[in-house]
Formats: sequence, structure tokens, C-alpha cells
Amino acid sequence: MGFQQGLSGLNAASSSLDVIGNNIANANTYGEKSSRAEFGDLYAGALNGSGSSPIGIGVTLQTVAQQFTQGNITTTDNSMDLAINGGGFFQVSDGTNPTEYTRNGQFKINNNGFIVNDAGLKLLGYPASATGVIQPGQAQPLQLPTSGINPKATTAINMQFTLDSRAAATASTTSPGSINLNDPTTYNNATSATVYDTKGQPVALTFYFQKNADASDGSTTWNIFATANGKPFTTDSNGNAIDVDSNGNPTAPYATVTFPASGGAPIDPTAPLKMDVPAGTNSTGATTLEIPGINFDITGATENGSNFSVTNLTQDGYAPGQLSGINIDDTGTVLARYSNGQSKPAGQVELATFRNPQGLQSMGGNVWSSTNASGTPIVGVASSGNLGSIQSGALEDSNVDLTAELVNMITAQRTYQANAQTIKTEDQVLQTIVSLR
Repeated sequence: MGFQQGLSGLNAASSSLDVIGNNIANANTYGEKSSRAEFGDLYAGALNGSGSSPIGIGVTLQTVAQQFTQGNITTTDNSMDLAINGGGFFQVSDGTNPTEYTRNGQFKINNNGFIVNDAGLKLLGYPASATGVIQPGQAQPLQLPTSGINPKATTAINMQFTLDSRAAATASTTSPGSINLNDPTTYNNATSATVYDTKGQPVALTFYFQKNADASDGSTTWNIFATANGKPFTTDSNGNAIDVDSNGNPTAPYATVTFPASGGAPIDPTAPLKMDVPAGTNSTGATTLEIPGINFDITGATENGSNFSVTNLTQDGYAPGQLSGINIDDTGTVLARYSNGQSKPAGQVELATFRNPQGLQSMGGNVWSSTNASGTPIVGVASSGNLGSIQSGALEDSNVDLTAELVNMITAQRTYQANAQTIKTEDQVLQTIVSLR
């Protein structure tokens, strides 16, 4: 007669309560994965290897297995909070010890610009070049740029507009190709655009559209005059000099655009024009530099019986800017946003997955380390292969089912009581035997 079975049952029930208590304690821990106590029965081996009806000698705790199921995703107002929707782990490192893995995406930026978790471990990923090109390879701590973005001079302008074919001709019959910029009756329409010189200084361009009389074949030609910071262009689209009269008005257009009698797209030009923006003084009094060699594309212009409108106006220059914030997309690309409205990649988060996640060793602090049982990590970017997508401004909740844990607690408590009753009964039987005369 022994107490082995009841004693092992008490230990098992106590271990089960410990696991349940740990799950409940971490019900609000982001990225936490619930654990389950897994037990196995015990049997004593017979001396001669036989025995038809062996009696078990109790139970043992075989392992505490974590359940790597997806937790609910809760949105937050912090763009640095990251949640993985699907498989994979964030990789974090202190730069000295082996890489560790986590599902807790509560990241921050430290005083050196590194993305870190609450324990100061740095998030690993791919860096980006100065021009914003992601450089895959060996993952390294992601660091946000501290400097601003340099200015870029305008090299291309794309303007799409519609000219009104019903408009009356405003070109002078006595001085063809001339205009009075201060007299709206000498042109039909005008529109503006802002471009940037190599210093990132804004230059205000204004385009004036002047209709000529229809040609004998019904085609229509429009003169386009241009000014930079209120001063007329000094060369046209062919590089020829443009004179200015005594009133400061250009005596020739910067370019012309010709439409067929049927309207629609222009028959000339059919390719982008060359534009040399002259130096000048902008509205703030700053001296702006010349911007040569701009490709000015107006091939998307049309002429028809509708009011003048500009449907698209883009240019590729910008002023200098300072870092104003970051965004992280579903592939883990970290986009740095600047005060001038520009953005460029500053890095990309690398995720890792394992053949056997339950083989990971929990290290506390919401991180795991790899083991022989888990296998080597398989790395890649989010939304590829077996890796899930990354959701910025969100966190993955613990996958602990609080209701189920409370029910399991009741079951473990009753199991403990029953095993204690087994020991009590064994004691009573032993007492009866001792009391025999």
C-alpha cells in the first residue's frame, strides 16, 4: 500500500493550477500565448517484463506547452504599435546575446533613433539607402534617420488642361505673339504652378493662354506665355531668346500648342517641351536660382467646347524638410514622413517563423529564444510565404480565454480535493491495519 498515486495527483493538480494562474495573470499582456499543462500516466515495469493487469503508480507533468494561436487585434492611436496578423515573430536583440523573438509589438524610439521594446531590445530589419532603397541582407537594428530630407530641383512638369474651343481669339492682329500681362483682355486663361530650384526655394510660375484666329483648315493655335516670380521667361521652348517691351511684357510666347479642326489632343507638340526657368526674386524676397532643362509635358492637353480647366498638374521638385513622423505598412516597410510632404522608406521589418513554435524557450519579458526543438528561424518580410501581415497602430491581445481558464481552475481544484481524499483513505486503511491485534 502506498501514497504515490495520490501524492503525484496532488502535484499534478498543483502544477495545473500554477499554469492556469499564470495564464490568468497574463490575460492582459499583449502578445502573450496561453500555456497548457500536459500530463502522462506512470507505470512500474515488471521484473520479468510481464504482467497482464498492471496498476499505475500515478501521474507526471510531461510539459507545459504554449498555444501559439492568433490573439485578437486591438487598434491603438500609436503608429509605433505593431501587430502581426498571421504567422511570424518580431526579432529583437541587445546586440550582444542571441536574437530573441516576440509577438508583443509595443515599440518605441529611443534617444538614438532605434526602434526598441520596453526592455530596450532593438527591432531587427533591413536598412534603407540614403535614397530610400531597401537593402535586404543580414538583419540589423532599425534606426530612423535624424537628419532632414534634402531639396530636389524640379526636372519635370506634367500639366493636363482643357481649352475652350468656343472662346474668342485674343491675340493681337497688329502685334502677333505679344501680350499685356496686366490686361486680361489680351489672353483667355491663366494658371499657376510652383517649382523648386536646387536650394529648394519655391518659384511661382504662371502660364497665360492666348487664342489665335482659326487657320484656314480649321485648326487652332494657342500661344502660351510664361512668367517666373512675375518676370517673363527669357527663352522659349526652342532655346531662342524672348525680348521684353518697355512695359515688361514678353514680345513672343514661350510655346504654342496647335489642335486639329476636330479638337481633342494637340497635333503639335507631340513630345515634352524644354523649359529653362530664369533666376529671379520670389515673394519672400529671396533670390531664386535658374532651373534649366525642365521637361514640360502638355501632350495631355485637349480643346473642346467646355470651360477652361486644369485637370492635372504635377512636378517632381520639393523643398527641404524635417522628419515629422513615420508610417509602417503591411509589409513592414518603415516610411519616414517629412514636413515638406515627402516620404521615403527608412527600413523594413524582418519577421521570423519556426517549424515548431512550441519548441521555443520562453525567456520572460514577452520574448522567446530558439532551441533545437524549435529549429532554426526562417526569415522574410511580412505578407510573404507563411509570414503574416503587419498592422501598424494595433496590438495583438493575449490569446488567453479567461472564461475557459476559470472553468479549468474549478476542475483543477476538484482534482486536488479528490487526490487529497485518496491520501486520506489510504491513511485510514493503514491505520486499520496497524490497529489489528
